Amino acid sequence: MKSGVVFDRQQLKRARIAVAAVFCVHGAVTGSFATRIPWIQDHAALSAGRLGLALAFPAIGASVAMPLAGAISHRFGARTALRGLLALWTLSLVLPGLAPSLLTLCGALFVYGATAGMSDVAMNALGVEIENRLDRSIMSGLHGMWSAGALLGSAAGTVAAHAGGDARLHHAVAAAVLTALGLVACRGVLDLRSAPDEHPPPRFALPPKSALVIGAVGFCAVFAEGASLDWSAVYLKDVLDTSPGPAAASTTAFALTMAVARIAGDRVVDRFGAVRTVRVGGVFATLGGLLVVGAPNPPVALSGFALIGLGVAVVVPLAFAAAGRSGPAPAQAIAGVATITYTSGLIAPSAIGAVADVTSLVVSFGLVTALAFGLVLGAGVLRQGSRESVRATIPGKALKP
Repeated sequence: MKSGVVFDRQQLKRARIAVAAVFCVHGAVTGSFATRIPWIQDHAALSAGRLGLALAFPAIGASVAMPLAGAISHRFGARTALRGLLALWTLSLVLPGLAPSLLTLCGALFVYGATAGMSDVAMNALGVEIENRLDRSIMSGLHGMWSAGALLGSAAGTVAAHAGGDARLHHAVAAAVLTALGLVACRGVLDLRSAPDEHPPPRFALPPKSALVIGAVGFCAVFAEGASLDWSAVYLKDVLDTSPGPAAASTTAFALTMAVARIAGDRVVDRFGAVRTVRVGGVFATLGGLLVVGAPNPPVALSGFALIGLGVAVVVPLAFAAAGRSGPAPAQAIAGVATITYTSGLIAPSAIGAVADVTSLVVSFGLVTALAFGLVLGAGVLRQGSRESVRATIPGKALKP
């Protein structure tokens, strides 16, 4: 989506703050939901296996619906589309807690994932557009705000769960608050609209080849992220015989490392470039994986997980940014990368478990280490779609020598 309107730097800075708030709201929904999964499981009387089946449906819904985001933005304009899609996402938070059975929970989570995916594509497309116009990296910081929102949402959810609160009431209140905050935040984003002669994007289309290549790098990073988040505590407990408290702390430490690295990542990207940043991050993540696999004690393993988090933190934001600049249909390319990364996040925890069943958790994290090294090998694909290649297409911005 292009707009002939020229925005001054102050408007762009305000739009950046607004989009950052949108990312924070989006993350808070995820954090709010995740902390109440045990309550939802009990309410629907589900076994662990059936719960695992239901939890696959958010990714399925997102994968199906994300390609629609481009057509919606084309028809209604970027601001109106984001406002509507974000409100649908925040309001969908109430649905899982209302589901009394496996079938209804799967349906609720499908809708939950579909609205999450469409709003995800819309806000990332706007983030890339603002980054292009500001001519500086902002995507890592935006995703850092998402992580901060997820931490805030999970903190509130933890308090509600500790107090024994009904998740239906908790999620109704959270949905109302987050919807209001999201609507306020959307007022400040850029009001981009398609040109009158611009053809609408197809409702469903295969992602372009560039998105598949960039998505492969995102796949490696999200696999390492999902494996570490879901299995780090188990690894410390089962492999290194760590007590439950310190083992659980590994998950929090990993999430905090990622959030801090993303918030600080834009300065690093602006100084060293996306390719070098991801390549060095891949080295850190690979070293972290080797420390985990060879750890003789819990502190070494914790250091390894921290290095994995540091190494993969900025990869997905940079993949979205590269996809948004890789061709004439940025929303379609972003949707393609988002689909690949959602898929990676879906299969990573189960793949780690399956490999561990056949071999061991140590071997599973050997696989994580190999994929982390894939970041070192594949970082070069992020060179395509650099900001320099799109400067001349932005109204009011001359191509720099």
